[in-house]
Amino acid sequence: MIKVYGIKNCDSVKKALSFFKKYDIAFELIDFKTTPVGCEKISLWLEKTDIKTLFNTRSTTYRNLKLKELNLDDMGKKEWLCKENLLIKRPVVEYDDALLVGFNEEIYQRSFL
Repeated sequence: MIKVYGIKNCDSVKKALSFFKKYDIAFELIDFKTTPVGCEKISLWLEKTDIKTLFNTRSTTYRNLKLKELNLDDMGKKEWLCKENLLIKRPVVEYDDALLVGFNEEIYQRSFL
């Protein structure tokens, strides 16, 4: 089963969900606001992608927390991802022991069709 991690009102998550619905692909949405992910899950993701891909420096949360001023290293970024899931670039899609971060229609078509 494909697992989509994100928040319901995120445009990129909406695009991913629309893609799966359009092609009648079964998925499960895990909403960060109601079911936060912990450090263990984030560590597993970081085995499949890098911190630069997973850590969203363009988010409102990043700006509001003024994290740019902290000049975080990779470990610092991981610590922030663990305590503030809204810093995770969305959506994060788990499938077949693989991981996709963000929405790109071409990549989704290659991966799921």
